[in-house]
Amino acid sequence: MSMGTVKINQEIAEFISAVGLVDHHTHGVMAANPTVEQFANMITESDRQPDSLEQAMNSQVGFAARKWCAPILDLPAHVGAAEYFARRIELGSDEVNRRLLTAAGASHTLIETGYRGDEIHGPAKMAELSGAPVSEVIRLETVAERLIDGGGVTARNFASLFREALASAAQNAVGLKSIVAYRYGLDFEPSAPTDAEIVTAMDALLKRGGAARIDDPVLLRFLIFAGLELKLPMQFHIGYGDPDLQLDRCDPLLMTQFLKVVEPSGTPILLLHTYPFQRNAGYLAQMFRNVYMDVGLAINYTGARSEAIIGESLELAPFHKILFSSDAWGLAELTYLGCQQFRYGLTRILSSWIDQDLWSVNDAKSVVEQIAFVNSNRAYGLK
Repeated sequence: MSMGTVKINQEIAEFISAVGLVDHHTHGVMAANPTVEQFANMITESDRQPDSLEQAMNSQVGFAARKWCAPILDLPAHVGAAEYFARRIELGSDEVNRRLLTAAGASHTLIETGYRGDEIHGPAKMAELSGAPVSEVIRLETVAERLIDGGGVTARNFASLFREALASAAQNAVGLKSIVAYRYGLDFEPSAPTDAEIVTAMDALLKRGGAARIDDPVLLRFLIFAGLELKLPMQFHIGYGDPDLQLDRCDPLLMTQFLKVVEPSGTPILLLHTYPFQRNAGYLAQMFRNVYMDVGLAINYTGARSEAIIGESLELAPFHKILFSSDAWGLAELTYLGCQQFRYGLTRILSSWIDQDLWSVNDAKSVVEQIAFVNSNRAYGLK
């Protein structure tokens, strides 16, 4: 059997198709039927609204949805954008979500609910829809902002109140997440701020008024180091994301000094997404004992080119340091594409290496299991 110019190894293909994936970083799917505008906006990472549904799907991710997701909704592959969306609405969000999430084949999902959580399903409903266990990851900035917006916070009591709020929020969580990349950049000072610095920065934030948005580098550093005190695995957004960030300041190499500071603690540091810095992330995963990486989000959005990105993630990073994630938000299509395209791309890559006698089938199976679930189970202490 062959796929393009790659001679597919049937044994590894069947193994990859059956393996359960721990999706170590993703979000909930939208509860309601999306409008055309909402769907068009969610199928791109940009927050600039596309002019039309056709324009929104005129991309690798749009083509991938029409190829791979359409048959799950009882449509022919490569169906037109308008027909695809019409069928989605006809089936209804619950049915679409159930079909795509179960077809994705994730055996355990770690969901972060800190971004627009009122618009998407939470862990309990996601477990019901997918038929698989769901655990929660807590976003540091969301805990802090909710605390401030709730009232009673002063510049002097913020630090102690935040530690209490985070410990409570993370009581049943398996990990924490920082979006310092969005709010400032990864070139932050690699040390915890002093109490005086925290008070000064919080005083300025409170005087600003309005809904809290933590973007001061002193406060962002405080949240990170306060989170490290809980000794939970900590995720960091890296690279690709919406225009709220500056991509040139999201290269994980900018975190090198921070990683040196944190390494003695042994706390797992999970570099999420990493595109277009996946090779840099692979280097860091090789250099530091507690650094892991994935290429989630990029797999969904690069469609037919995702195989190349998966291959690049296998260059430098030790295989026991690579994890799988989809980082889908809102659309179940993105969850399914993350899982499906990972299986598809990995099958082609490993088949090629087996065919050239560069890898044995047994070694390939071992690496598949490590990336699929073993590494996540170890990093997060999952059962």
